[in-house]
Amino acid sequence: MSKKKKKRKPSHNKISNLTETILNILRKERNKTFNYKQIAAKLGVNDASSRNQIIKKLAQLKAKQEIEEVERGKFKAVVNTEYHTGIFDASSRGSGYVICDDFEEDIFIASNNVNKALDGDEVELYVFKRRKRGKLEGEITQIIKRAKTQYVGVIQIHEKNNFAFVVPDSNKMTTDIFVPINKINKAEDGDKVLVELVDWPEKADSPNGRVKEVLGKPGEHNTEIHAILAEYGLPYEFPKEVEDFANQIDTSIKPEEIKKRRDMRKDLTFTIDPKDAKDFDDALSFKVLENGLFEIGIHIADVSHYLEEGTILDDEAYERATSVYLVDRVVPMLPEILSNGACSLRPHEEKYTFSAVFKLNEKAEIKDQWFGRTVTYSDARFAYEEAQAVIENNTDFVISNNTEISSIKTEIPEDVSLTGKTYNTQPEIAQAILVLDRLAKKMRSKRMRSGAISFDKVEVRFTLDEQANPTGVHFKTSKDANKLIEEFMLLANRKVSEFVSKMKPSKTFVYRVHDEPDESKLAALQGVVARFGHKLNFKSRDSISSSLNKLLEDVQGQKEQNLVDTLAIRTMAKAEYTTHNIGHYGLAFDYYSHFTSPIRRYPDVMAHRLLQRYLDGEKSANEEIYEEKCMHSSNMEYLATKAERDSIKYMQIKFMQDHQDEEFVGVISGVTDWGIYVEIIANKCEGMVRIRDIKDDYYEFDQDQFALVGRETKNMYQLGDEVVVKVKQADLVKRHLDFDLIGKHEA
Repeated sequence: MSKKKKKRKPSHNKISNLTETILNILRKERNKTFNYKQIAAKLGVNDASSRNQIIKKLAQLKAKQEIEEVERGKFKAVVNTEYHTGIFDASSRGSGYVICDDFEEDIFIASNNVNKALDGDEVELYVFKRRKRGKLEGEITQIIKRAKTQYVGVIQIHEKNNFAFVVPDSNKMTTDIFVPINKINKAEDGDKVLVELVDWPEKADSPNGRVKEVLGKPGEHNTEIHAILAEYGLPYEFPKEVEDFANQIDTSIKPEEIKKRRDMRKDLTFTIDPKDAKDFDDALSFKVLENGLFEIGIHIADVSHYLEEGTILDDEAYERATSVYLVDRVVPMLPEILSNGACSLRPHEEKYTFSAVFKLNEKAEIKDQWFGRTVTYSDARFAYEEAQAVIENNTDFVISNNTEISSIKTEIPEDVSLTGKTYNTQPEIAQAILVLDRLAKKMRSKRMRSGAISFDKVEVRFTLDEQANPTGVHFKTSKDANKLIEEFMLLANRKVSEFVSKMKPSKTFVYRVHDEPDESKLAALQGVVARFGHKLNFKSRDSISSSLNKLLEDVQGQKEQNLVDTLAIRTMAKAEYTTHNIGHYGLAFDYYSHFTSPIRRYPDVMAHRLLQRYLDGEKSANEEIYEEKCMHSSNMEYLATKAERDSIKYMQIKFMQDHQDEEFVGVISGVTDWGIYVEIIANKCEGMVRIRDIKDDYYEFDQDQFALVGRETKNMYQLGDEVVVKVKQADLVKRHLDFDLIGKHEA
C-alpha cells in the first residue's frame, strides 16, 4: 500500500516593512480613510495572502493605537506629530530650507527628506532637532501647492528607447524631466524647450512631462530672451483674439464724453519722460492763480475708460498685471493700440485722463485738492535730459531733435520747433519747470525729514546694436528732472490713497505698503558696512532712517557703493499690494497707493476704478475679491522683476564674451563656502571665482569675517576687497559668468 503524499502548503511572500509602509500611506494622506483593498492597491498586490497580511497588520496597528478605525473597515493614522506649513527654498545640492512662520529660523531639509518637493513649493513638514548642533531639521510630508509646473531646459532625445529627458536650466531643479517620445511636440535633440509637468509616479525618480513649446536653439538671442520669460510664465506676445478686440475699440475723443469731464485742455501741459520712451502715462499741468497759488495737475492716462471689466482684454491685462522691462525690449501689459496710442499722452493730442489737481503755495503746502476724470492736451514732450538742462542752466538747452533753444530765462524766438511741433510760449514752459523743480525739492526735503529712505541705486544700461548685441555699458542715475517727476507722482499716489482712506464709512482700496526692516537683517548689514568704516544707529525708527540715509550718502562714488546699496535694499521688507493699509516705511507715508502708471501696472487700473466708484457715491467694493487681485499683482510683479534681473545678467555675460582677454578691477561682493563673487567696477558685471580655482593655497570660508582664508599663507579675500580678475567662462545658456582670480588690486 503506497503512502499518501502530503500536500505542500503554498508558499506565501511576506510583504517587507509592512508596518512602516501602511503607516506612511495613512500619514501621507492622514485626512483620508483607507480600507484594506485601497492599501493593497497602493502596494500593487491583489493575492489573498497579501490581503490577509494587510488585514492582520491593520488589526495590530489598531490595537497599538497607532491607527484608528473611523468606520467599519476604514482606517486613518493617529497623528501625534505637530505639522507645519511653509515655502521650500531648494539648493543646487538637492537639500534646502523651509521658510516657516512658526519658527524664527529656517528649517533645514536634507536631500533624503525633500520627498519630491521643488523650489518654491508650499509644503507641509514635521520638525525635529538635528543630532549634531541641536539645530532644527524637518521632513517634508506633503506638497500642498506646486510653485510652478513649467520649466525651461534643453531636451535630450533617446529615439531608440522611445523617450526623452529635459535637463532644466535652473540649478535649483535637481531632477531631469522624463518625456515620452509622443509628447516632444516636434522638438529636435538639443532644442531649448518649455516643458510642463504632468505627474510624478510614486516610485519614479523623475517627474513625467510634455513639451509645451519649442523655444529655439540654445545660445541664440531670441531663444534665450524667450526662455527667460517662459521660465517665469510670462508671455511675450498677445493672443490674436485679444489683439483683434483691442484694435476694434473706438479711441476717438467724443464731445459727449468731454461734457462728463473737467476740461483742462487750455492749461499748459507737458510730459517729461526717458528719451526712448514710447508710452507716456503721466503729464503735468501748471497755472499761476490770481491769489498767487500754483495750480498743478498730475494727469494720468485714463486706461479704465477703454479697459472694461469682464472683457478678454481686461482678463489678459489682469493675468499679466504688469509690463516687463527686459534689457532689449518691453513686454507690455496692454496691446500697442492702447499702450502707445490711445492711452499715451503724446504731444499735441487730446486725451482722456484721470487727474489729481492741487493748489500749492511757495512752501509746497497743499491748500486745495481735486480728483476726477478730465480731458487734457499735451503742449510739449520733454526728455529728462532736456528738462535737466532747463533746471541746471536756466539759459539754454538742446531739445530731442537737436534744435538749440537759447536764452530761455528772458526770451525765446517764436516758432521754434519743440520735439516736432511749433509752440510759442517757451518761456512759460521753462518757468513752469523751474517752479515745479523748486516745489519738488521742498517736498522731497520734507519727506526726508519725516524718515524716508533715499535709495538712488545706480542702474545698469546697455547700448545695443541692431542685432541686440551689447556694444557698451552706461549707468542711469537720478537727477533733478527725474526727482521732479517722482515727487509729483508720489504726491498724487499719497493723496489719492489718503482721500479714499478717510472716507466714511470705510472703503476697500488697493494700497502699496512697505513694512519696517527686519532687525536681524539690519544687524547683518551693520556687520558688512563696519568693514568699510560705516555705522548704523538702531535706537529708534527715526535713527534707523537717518543713519541709513547717511550711509547711502557716504558711499556715493565709493568702491563699495553698489554693494552697500544692494545690501541696504535687501534689509528692507518687500513692498506689496494689499487692501490692508500699514503705510509705507521707505517713503515715510501713512497712506500710499499706485495710481500714476495704469498703462504698465494693473493695480493702478484698480485704483482708478475704485476711486471713480466712490466719487460716484457707490458702496464699498468686495474686500476679499480685491485682496486676491492684490496678491496676484504682487506675485506677478515679483516674477517680472526676476525676469528683468535675469535679462540684465544675460546681457552682462554676452557683453563679457567679447572681453575675455582683458583684466578688470572688481570688488568682492559676496563670499560663500564655494567661492567669491566679484563685481567689476567699470561695468557692474558680476561673476564668480570658484574656490577650487584659487591655486596658491587651500582656502576655507570664514563666515565671521566674510572671507576666504588660506590655510598655509593666511592670505585673506574679504568682502569689499578690490581684486583683479579675468573672464574664465561666459556661458550664455546656463547664464554663468566665471572669473579667474589674478590677485589683489594694489591701488
